[in-house]
Amino acid sequence: MSAERIPVAIVGANGYSGEELCSILARNPGVRVVAITSRQHAGKQAGEVLPRLAGVGDFSKLIFIEPTIDALLQCGADFFFLALPHGLAAEFAVPLHRAGKRVIDLSADFRLRDAATYQDFYNEAHPAPQLLQEAVYGLPELHRAEIQSAKLVGSAGCYPTTILLPLVPLLRQKLIDPAEIIVSSASGVSGAGRKAETALLYGECNESLRAYGLPKHRHLSEIEQELSLAAGRPVVISFTPHLAPMNRGIHSTIFTKPAPGVSPESILPTLEAAYANEPFVRVSKNLPDTKNTTGTNFCDISARFDARTGRLILLSAEDNLVKGAAGQAVQNFNLMAGLPETTGLI
Repeated sequence: MSAERIPVAIVGANGYSGEELCSILARNPGVRVVAITSRQHAGKQAGEVLPRLAGVGDFSKLIFIEPTIDALLQCGADFFFLALPHGLAAEFAVPLHRAGKRVIDLSADFRLRDAATYQDFYNEAHPAPQLLQEAVYGLPELHRAEIQSAKLVGSAGCYPTTILLPLVPLLRQKLIDPAEIIVSSASGVSGAGRKAETALLYGECNESLRAYGLPKHRHLSEIEQELSLAAGRPVVISFTPHLAPMNRGIHSTIFTKPAPGVSPESILPTLEAAYANEPFVRVSKNLPDTKNTTGTNFCDISARFDARTGRLILLSAEDNLVKGAAGQAVQNFNLMAGLPETTGLI
């Protein structure tokens, strides 16, 4: 690793994912954060707006700036993290990409290859369809080589990460039936972002569990895109997300069936072999628990076979703000920048 730290900027640094990015990058020895943006907090010190980072080196003294393209292009950053809502992220990605900067987008704007699919799931035309074929889907365990040379990465979503990591190795080896996949997931409230909505108030979420986004949650688009690539055929799944009464974390339970002639006993060893050299995927006989991934960039995976029903049950857990968002973005950045993949994450 070079002794010279790489200058980066965080656009949208005061949301939950943005704050987590700040926390990780402020302690990352390979980078120097040169700019953070927020319309709401422009002119304020980072340590004032993000108290958890007060006193953390030079970072806490950084001043939030207005998110303008001119200001960003003048800040000296080589890499830009976009922690912005979908649609808005593309407004920054396009001119930054045109200027030769390398971009890691945490929104959904560059996760899909097809503009028509984006319009179908997000109910609006894609703001930069000309970049979709160039952008790389940012799940390192699936697309590491492409990420390393990418100029624009659409960092994978939180739910998709917990669903794709258990399923893709099995689909690639044709060990499960692609037509038999049902997923039930639960996410902590931070997955909805830092915004004021009645449905997200403490009194509404505490002591309550509810499904939402049915029957066509937006993340289905990238999940089915990547599952179809792995299977070599179109894959359509059933997916039910739930809002869980916890701050952070995602747990996914996946129901599927082994392909004809496949021994259920081969499933867990296959997953262990697939991720044996992956620093952030832990495959175990133990059932995943969100508390064991909180604050980490790990995704924990396990599997069970229900002989009574003939169904395979895959389980996974992660921190939605780390492996599901900011940590994954930094993992992508490390690959793009030629840093050890685990830099700042372990």
